[in-house]
Amino acid sequence: MDGSRFLNRELSWLDFNQRVIELAADDSLPLLERVRFAAIGSSNLDEFFQVRVAALRDQIAAGVDDATPDGRTAVQQLEAIGERVTDFVERQETLVREVLLPGLHEHGISIVRWQDLDDSDQAKMTEFYESRVHPVLTPLVVDPGHPFPYISNLALSVAATVADPATAERRFVRLKIPTVFPRLINMGDGRFITSEELIAAHLHRLFLGMVVEEWATFRVTRKADLALEEDEADDLLQAVEVELRRRRFNRPVRLEVHRSVSKEILRLLIRELEIDPRNVSTHSTFLDLTCLSQLIDLNRPDLKFKPWVPVTAGRINAAEENDRSLFDVVDDRALLIHHPYESFASSVEAFIAQAADDPSVQTIKMTLYRAGGDSPILRSLIRAAERGVQVAVLVEIKARFDEENNVLWARRLERAGVHVAYGMVGLKTHSKVVLVVRDDGERLRRYCHIGTGNYNSRSARHYEDIGYITSDDAIGDDVVQLFNHLTGFSRNSDYQSLLVAPEGLRPQLIDLIEREMEFGSEGAISMKCNALADPVMIDALYRASGAGVSTRLIVRGISCIRPGVDGLSDNISVRSILGRYLEHSRIYRFAHGGDDGGPLYLIGSADLMPRNLERRVEVLVPIQHPKHREWLDQVFEFDLSDDVTHWVQGVDGSWTRAGGSNDAQRELYRWAADRQRPR
Repeated sequence: MDGSRFLNRELSWLDFNQRVIELAADDSLPLLERVRFAAIGSSNLDEFFQVRVAALRDQIAAGVDDATPDGRTAVQQLEAIGERVTDFVERQETLVREVLLPGLHEHGISIVRWQDLDDSDQAKMTEFYESRVHPVLTPLVVDPGHPFPYISNLALSVAATVADPATAERRFVRLKIPTVFPRLINMGDGRFITSEELIAAHLHRLFLGMVVEEWATFRVTRKADLALEEDEADDLLQAVEVELRRRRFNRPVRLEVHRSVSKEILRLLIRELEIDPRNVSTHSTFLDLTCLSQLIDLNRPDLKFKPWVPVTAGRINAAEENDRSLFDVVDDRALLIHHPYESFASSVEAFIAQAADDPSVQTIKMTLYRAGGDSPILRSLIRAAERGVQVAVLVEIKARFDEENNVLWARRLERAGVHVAYGMVGLKTHSKVVLVVRDDGERLRRYCHIGTGNYNSRSARHYEDIGYITSDDAIGDDVVQLFNHLTGFSRNSDYQSLLVAPEGLRPQLIDLIEREMEFGSEGAISMKCNALADPVMIDALYRASGAGVSTRLIVRGISCIRPGVDGLSDNISVRSILGRYLEHSRIYRFAHGGDDGGPLYLIGSADLMPRNLERRVEVLVPIQHPKHREWLDQVFEFDLSDDVTHWVQGVDGSWTRAGGSNDAQRELYRWAADRQRPR
């Protein structure tokens, strides 16, 4: 493929993380929210190294030199990533050191150094160290009788050189900073000290009679993906559990050190960890800035966003007042719910809770990608199973970074009598679907929830997502067929209403794009998604642009398309919206995609990436009702307004902040709050 037609996926992701840090630098935002964005930037980068950088290194180790659609080999990508990450870290740490921490200090919140404490404070913190910290520390020396210790993924450690003054013997010691106490230790009165700073001040207590010559912090990032051979696994759940244990020992892909580290200690770490010196990242602030998120819990409403209390959809409110169930509401007309502007608890959680307790409900089925911790939804499913309802859950135990939690939930669900399936060989089940079968006295009626977000109560408060609850017979037939395919042994045949990956989704989307091309300059496509990286889809959008179709794309993260190129993408624009909520919904609108020649609206779980279209089970559902379409049009109107803050993607892939001071999310919340009438 011609590399000039596409942008690099990995570099586009780094551009996204740069936009996150731009929010941290935005002095119009509350200070603690800016601190939160700085922490998110570090968390994002950790994941990027664990997954994307690790995958590129695997390609190199395997001798794979295939070029990406933009024409880069794995080696070339790593070189470009290294340059970008160095610049990113420098900018982020300068922002934290010179802007955010001084700003916090002005508001009575400080992260202090040990040497800046007076005698009284030092005595107080020494007492804390002796009672709460010292007993759980385990220094590990490296000598002929003690090999270099295992360093766990993302664990913060102290490396020290300790000498015996009597014999002049010197030893390297590694000390892991435990997580049984907070990384930022609260001293009271708004002051915090990092756990490593407190421990380092008391290293002499760990090495009695010795001299601590030097110390520095370091941190190792390891590959996080599981190496599953699914075709050879007799028991997928057991195979995942084995791989989770093995993952702890995956090879390092990054070594982070504080700039105070000596050449001697650094050489030893590089040698013992067998890491390429080019994969060493040197930092000027304390390592692992994700710890800054701890400050968000402070009771400082003056330094945070004013809370937006989720509203309950008007039709649900009316039903509660008239003692009607959500089944009655959906029987009248389908429900469209927009989280977190509208409450997840009063809609999705309530829907599943009512199903669990309704004596007329016979079956509940669900796909589960990321459950979270204490889950009201899964507790409802367990309650239903225990009272005799047939409950089936497809748990995706290969969901990255949630594998262990999903395994635990799978075991717990099985013990309660839930029928649990563990995904499909070679595919991840990423779709968000619930099926409830209920005997209404006349017939078995199917109620379906299809959404863009996970059944995770915690993330539903912070992720922008859309859910759709319907009793439409055609959709019900499709969802029954989908679950039979997922949990049984059947071919994934044609669906009446749903668009389902991996077999049908990409071809159907391309058909819809090509249908818009028939209308030339009257054709119009609007898409809102998290990522656009599939070359086949991008080429289809290029063809549509050449036919005069107006294409407006709202892409939160990765965007590999080149908008605005003469003769290629003149009619394509790309923007990104970031804010207090993580934009997560996927909405696809085709002006002439409907059976009647009118617009077609789709929502669901699928982004436009090869993995979503080829290696995942994804579901999009059409939205038919005029009121629901009006809502989706309003989302596009707010997000595409020139008056709201956004980023515009240029021809070269660069992103420029644009727009006025209006906040698209705030505008949508106000609009949602004003529409608490039945719909």
